[in-house]
Amino acid sequence: MAISHNFSPNADRAVQLIDRDLSFLAFNRRVLELSKQTSVPLLERLRYLCIVSSNLDEFFEVRASLHLKAAQSELTTGTYSLGSFERLSQAAHELVNDQYQIYNQNIIPAFAKKGIHILSFSERNEEQSDWVKRYFNQEVKPLLIPVGLDPAHPFPQVANKSLNFIVRLRGKDALGRFNEIAIVKVPRVLPRMIKLPPKVSKNQTLLVSLSSVIRAHLKDLFEGREVVHFSQFRVTRNSDLSVDEEDVRNLRTALRQGLEHRHFGEAVRLEVSSGCTEYLSDLLLKQFDLPPESLYRVQGPVNLVRLNQSIDLVNNPSLLFKPYAASFPKQLNTGLSIFDQVSKGDVLFHQPFESFDGVLSFLREAVNDPSVLAIKQTIYRTGANSELMDLLRQAVIRGKEVTVVVELKARFDEEANINWADRLEQIGAQVVYGVVGLKTHAKMLLITRKEGKYLKHYAHLSTGNYNPVTSRLYTDISYLTKDPAITGDVENIFIHLASQSTLPKLKTIWLAPFDLQNNLLASIDRVAKGVRLGRPGRIVLKMNSLTDERLALALIQAGKWGVDIDLIVRGACILPAQVEGVSERIKVRSIVGRFLEHSRVFYFRSGEDEKLYLSSADWMNRNMLRRIELAWPVQDEVLKRRVIDECLVAYLFDTKDAWQLGPNGEYTQVFKQQTAIPPLSAQQALMTRHAVRNT
Repeated sequence: MAISHNFSPNADRAVQLIDRDLSFLAFNRRVLELSKQTSVPLLERLRYLCIVSSNLDEFFEVRASLHLKAAQSELTTGTYSLGSFERLSQAAHELVNDQYQIYNQNIIPAFAKKGIHILSFSERNEEQSDWVKRYFNQEVKPLLIPVGLDPAHPFPQVANKSLNFIVRLRGKDALGRFNEIAIVKVPRVLPRMIKLPPKVSKNQTLLVSLSSVIRAHLKDLFEGREVVHFSQFRVTRNSDLSVDEEDVRNLRTALRQGLEHRHFGEAVRLEVSSGCTEYLSDLLLKQFDLPPESLYRVQGPVNLVRLNQSIDLVNNPSLLFKPYAASFPKQLNTGLSIFDQVSKGDVLFHQPFESFDGVLSFLREAVNDPSVLAIKQTIYRTGANSELMDLLRQAVIRGKEVTVVVELKARFDEEANINWADRLEQIGAQVVYGVVGLKTHAKMLLITRKEGKYLKHYAHLSTGNYNPVTSRLYTDISYLTKDPAITGDVENIFIHLASQSTLPKLKTIWLAPFDLQNNLLASIDRVAKGVRLGRPGRIVLKMNSLTDERLALALIQAGKWGVDIDLIVRGACILPAQVEGVSERIKVRSIVGRFLEHSRVFYFRSGEDEKLYLSSADWMNRNMLRRIELAWPVQDEVLKRRVIDECLVAYLFDTKDAWQLGPNGEYTQVFKQQTAIPPLSAQQALMTRHAVRNT
């Protein structure tokens, strides 16, 4: 149903919104800052450095292609243009340069003080060099096949993000030819970091990179030739799978075929060693059809992500965060039936401060309860090994009706989801893939149980994925309810996803792409109208990203009408904050700490009327219009106050992990602005509140 507004979201088109992709790179700058902070354990600092590299990889794989194509086509206007490509290239180059500077000037010296050394070729003594040589000959060389380039041996196909060497040779080959260029592809099965044994490390932790091992012995691969120049290189390719669901007969088969080619999409970035000669870098740029701006010369390993392996090799718990033992959800009594407890009232738990085991226990009880007749669940990301998916398989085996809505197009989780779909279908589960053209991103689980003469529904709704690994690293809200209005809506949504029949009017849940965006606009409008009538108005929103222009402009307009607005946006945010004449009443902060902030919480107050919603959706155009997403109300007053306290107030008063967006479009760490007061961390406070007590 269309919703009427007193203001037009298009009225402020003159407002200069922040570029989405530049804002995402700015978020990674905030993550990178953690790798410099000496208050963060050393190996965790390295992990943050690697996270930035991983984020950049995905950014180039998914977002860079459109900018690059626009630049190559010399487009001068539009969202994607020569200008957008140049701005992003400059920001990305600056970020990468700072990243390697931190690696070389902060991380490596700090390692050395702890007796940890990543030895380069020139730093190894004779005994260490002998060990490396034996390792190369036994473990590495048998897997390397150098390819000399000539008409019969063209440039080999290089996989996305793979490690390779380009070598320039002097002299003739075995057939008397002067083919001077060779490529050495490094198999992915080889570990990228190797730990030297105690007999040559002398009470220190000594590591060598695989690239350093190969570099030291390149000449051994080219008997009778002289290695003149060489460089590591790594090419990043566009990896966003594009499948027209309306043109394929079997989406699962089409995606499987697409996965086979993902590693060989068009190139978007080229990384080489800093010492790579222009002759070799120009040759590579030409080979991959890339402009000079796409070349990244790095002072260190071309793939910092693989340094993650060093964390396990060092194996020093004192250099990691102190282990955190999450409590079992405090609203749940382990000695009682979860169904009985949820029948008495809604249950909420806050991950990872409270354990994901609450979800598993709920599903496990359902699987083992003979009164449970049916289980319906959405699957977006679960991982390759998942107890939750095994429980669904057990439910099928026990004769329950199991319907699973699997999102096959969950980016970079396609293969795992396809495999789970296969395994569930093989034993008789009903597997569906949602609505054509829309990703199913909503997180919901519905249990149907026979209670006396009646069938009763129990639902689990969540802001996060059903993934036991990320549930220990991401902050999310899980919600258990027997409320017939909510569970009835969930049932209707499942029917719609399976049958694609007309969706009846929902009682409590807001659902994208149907009414979520309009209901959010109406909520903003309602608060703004109240302010104009003299009622106090307040909006507080927590999410991962805010990049939907319509919603951003609506918030700006509400702020102009006098609504006080606080936005807690972890990542990209296009809304400019505290700009005179535009957004003085709007504050934007980002929390970057030990855990990845992932919960979505929407609070609207007009006078004494408070509305609180939890959601699976960020405020992005794709979430509003091209995905199945949901937001549901928290109506229990005790739970409402708890969410406000733990997810909003705590983060608004955070002075340790918080960054504030200024009117200049840049983020500043809050704790640097407050020197007299000890910094407060919302995440640390919640860990203290919910941690398992050793009594």
